[in-house]
Amino acid sequence: MTAKSTGNEFDVIVIGSGMGGMTTATALSRMGHQVLMLEQAQAIGGLTHSFTRDGFSWDVGLHYCGTFGHDQIAGRILDWLSGGTIEFHSIGTVFDTIHFPDGFDISVGRPAEAYKMELKEHFPNNAAEIDAYFEALLSAEETAHMVGAERAIPEPFRSAHRWWNKKKIERWAGRTTGEVIDELISNPKLAAVLSAQWATYGGKPKEASFAFHGMVMGHYLEGAGYPVGGASAIAKGLVPVIEAAGGSARAGTPVSEILLEDGKAVGVRTQSGEEFNAPIIVSAIGAGETVKHLLPENIRQQPWAQEIATFKPSVCHFDLYLGFEGDIAKHGATQWNHWFYNSWDTNSAIWTGGDNEPFSMAFVSFSSLKNPAHDPGPTNKHTADVMIWADWSSVAPFVDEGADDGAAEHPDEWAAFKQSIESRLLDFFKDKFPDLAPMIAYHELGTPLATAFFTGHEQGGFYGVETTPRRMLSDALNARTPVPGLFLTGQDVMSPGIAGALAGGMFSAAAIDPRVFQKLK
Repeated sequence: MTAKSTGNEFDVIVIGSGMGGMTTATALSRMGHQVLMLEQAQAIGGLTHSFTRDGFSWDVGLHYCGTFGHDQIAGRILDWLSGGTIEFHSIGTVFDTIHFPDGFDISVGRPAEAYKMELKEHFPNNAAEIDAYFEALLSAEETAHMVGAERAIPEPFRSAHRWWNKKKIERWAGRTTGEVIDELISNPKLAAVLSAQWATYGGKPKEASFAFHGMVMGHYLEGAGYPVGGASAIAKGLVPVIEAAGGSARAGTPVSEILLEDGKAVGVRTQSGEEFNAPIIVSAIGAGETVKHLLPENIRQQPWAQEIATFKPSVCHFDLYLGFEGDIAKHGATQWNHWFYNSWDTNSAIWTGGDNEPFSMAFVSFSSLKNPAHDPGPTNKHTADVMIWADWSSVAPFVDEGADDGAAEHPDEWAAFKQSIESRLLDFFKDKFPDLAPMIAYHELGTPLATAFFTGHEQGGFYGVETTPRRMLSDALNARTPVPGLFLTGQDVMSPGIAGALAGGMFSAAAIDPRVFQKLK
């Protein structure tokens, strides 16, 4: 039996309450460990958090997830974690529509064979290439899962496994999405279509590992869903499990330091000076943030930590939150998402902040239509958001590290900048969905600075560290660190996104308590 918590003593301390942190904490609680989960923000959930304004509610980081059905891997894991209290609702056969210039639209949906047929109808001369792409997608997905599983395996078994599968790993994980697609696909427009959803894992085709592409696209093609009750339902389903095992989840408790004794992690100190002790410390705040902000200098100088520190943050984003009054489903809104491109170059879809620079790509999601538990009320309230992916340089001039929103350094300029972006995104939405424009009753802009403040992620990185082949193949991004008693979890351990963070959370829990491996089958 594990030791029981007394006061400030626990079996395990988890820093951060995003999907990875909640998963690790809940899985270990299911194994009988008493876990303390500490969150800097005022709400548990990280990027599964929801917020409300004027009777409207939005999720900040979840728009759809794959493989969360009860008969699918992520769904089975979540059922075990929550005791079956979290329900995902299928978005439907189609989960995305991609809009390219000249009126070219294509629907993406399940099963994969249906999407194949859709592609072949649009590109009949490339049928054999489309088949080859889907074969590569499956192999890349398998490779990504294999590399992820390695991160819970101790040495020397991890290195042996990597050596045995070296050829396959190098082919799919060691090359970019752009390199693989260019090898397989001769039609540039077809190549653009196949790479268009790169923002689901946060790496441009010419930069992201094809293994991430395979994993994320593969799991969506098994069916996309949305949590009944919205993203906040996840924390509502998992936190009681932690508490039932004698643990605790505490919001508004930022950690300032991981405590070490004789080189071993033994506890944490919060910003208020309170100390909590445990023989196992798990950081769910991001690998880079852990190394740069929570560990002492002598640890930061170790090779594994230095490697982690060199990874760049992933892409950041702006998000226009829209509230409607009226029956939006009758006027063009859909359960599925929309990707709008103004060119066929999917690599140019990150906005860099120029006044006259167009939004090369935007993503539109109608969250209230995905949620069967949504109650529109007497005024028929609904919600949507419009996202663009951006480079941190677009907001860097406004950063003030001591300010709540990072913008007090130039408050007037920042307000004007935000207003400009908000107006442009609003005009963009009205142009694409003109029948919905009169129904807009509320709008508010979320920025990379707000993401950075709320999550603590460097430069507002939405998907952890960069999604490059180097990140995929890194030996430093393991669940088990070289510091005894210190573990990493979440997106950086496995892959970007909610499902990736869930998998990373399970691998980290398994590295701590191998009995968890039985639940990964």
